[in-house]
Amino acid sequence: MRATMRVWDGLGGLIHVGVLVLLLAGAGSAQAQLALPNPAKTNAPNPLVNSTVKPGKMILFELEARFAKDVLEKGGAGFAEWFAEDGVALGNGSAPLIGKVAVAKSANWPAQGYQLTWTPTDAVMGPSGDMGYTWGHFEGKSKDANGNPVVTGGRYMTVWRKQPDGNWKVVLDAGANDAPNAGDCCKLPTAP
Repeated sequence: MRATMRVWDGLGGLIHVGVLVLLLAGAGSAQAQLALPNPAKTNAPNPLVNSTVKPGKMILFELEARFAKDVLEKGGAGFAEWFAEDGVALGNGSAPLIGKVAVAKSANWPAQGYQLTWTPTDAVMGPSGDMGYTWGHFEGKSKDANGNPVVTGGRYMTVWRKQPDGNWKVVLDAGANDAPNAGDCCKLPTAP
């Protein structure tokens, strides 16, 4: 589910495929900052330290940071509240969720039970300045029925549109899980 349409986490919750890794600016601070992308993991230039970055790109990165902070604090409810009334969420193997109401009904995970983070790789603002998109990597952490850690990850894309009231909302969130590691498809279960 984050993404942007994020992916289903297998626990009935939507995994945000647009996952931002947040660092809280000081203990108890409500202000979030984006983690700087790791150049070793991506070949993309780092727009957060590029002095020539366009203002539209920074607006989109700020929106992603606020979006991610709300998801971190509020879980699925924080995810759903960022969607436009006509927003769409697309996830791996799931039917599209069309409209904010449908997204909200599916985004029912508690912040304590599922931690969704994402890091945007890039952002592009449209020429009119009222639509743009971000894309990057997400990670979701939860536990299975036996209490074992479950980590999912993948790529996401979020399309943003400025609303008539001046606020920005998600109009499309799409995500896809990372491909399995080589050989994962053919492993047999091991006996306890």
